[in-house]
Amino acid sequence: MLLHDTALIYGRYLRQSLRSRFALLFGVLMPLLYLLFFGPLLTDLPLGGEGSSWQVLVPGLLLQLGLFGASFAGFSVIIEKGQGVVERMRVTPVSRLALLLGRVLRDATVFVFQAVLLVLAALVMGLRAPVPGVLIGFAFVGLLTVSLASLSYALAMKVRTPQEFGPAVNAMTMPMMLLSGLMLPMTLGPTWLDVLSHFVPFRYLVDAVRDAYVGSYATTHMLYGVLVAVAFAALAVTVGTRVFRTAGA
Repeated sequence: MLLHDTALIYGRYLRQSLRSRFALLFGVLMPLLYLLFFGPLLTDLPLGGEGSSWQVLVPGLLLQLGLFGASFAGFSVIIEKGQGVVERMRVTPVSRLALLLGRVLRDATVFVFQAVLLVLAALVMGLRAPVPGVLIGFAFVGLLTVSLASLSYALAMKVRTPQEFGPAVNAMTMPMMLLSGLMLPMTLGPTWLDVLSHFVPFRYLVDAVRDAYVGSYATTHMLYGVLVAVAFAALAVTVGTRVFRTAGA
């Protein structure tokens, strides 16, 4: 029943996304602008580590796509609460876990699709990366989306208005972006900033995907990245499911 309910919810929300093709393509716009207007500035610059500047920038842009897109996914729940959709779901026998999983799996599908578009554009710009590394990057985008979307939906169930939701999400995502080395490796900064960034879990995902894009798979960065991504996803889904149950979603 869980699989059936999850597939039912997933299909419902995926159809909604497919009907809004403009939003589907517009979501990849910000990383694409970074790719087009920021990427050429890094060409031939000594960024440290292995690989080209594109192999440093593109992994960060992929995770940026998941970071900002999934973090704001909860806006849809706030709208549904206002329209009474949540109230109607409350009286159904559908699993509360399925209500969450269907949503986050739809989000993961959408953002992985956008990540594919971003990588295709990066290949035109000059990116060269091994196919296994690119696929690993997509997997990290999916895991990050599941994690952040689950927490975003949980937060949306707790707040009452978009005016409360937006600032709270910004307060969480901006430090993650600035301290994770999305645009440039944190090793280029002062020592104190590099040390501080290791307290941000997102940093380990960025380092892991960058290793994958240069073909380094059996590394400490990769191990830490996988462990952090899986643990974060498990914790976020657990928290999200508990909130959905207690909130009567």
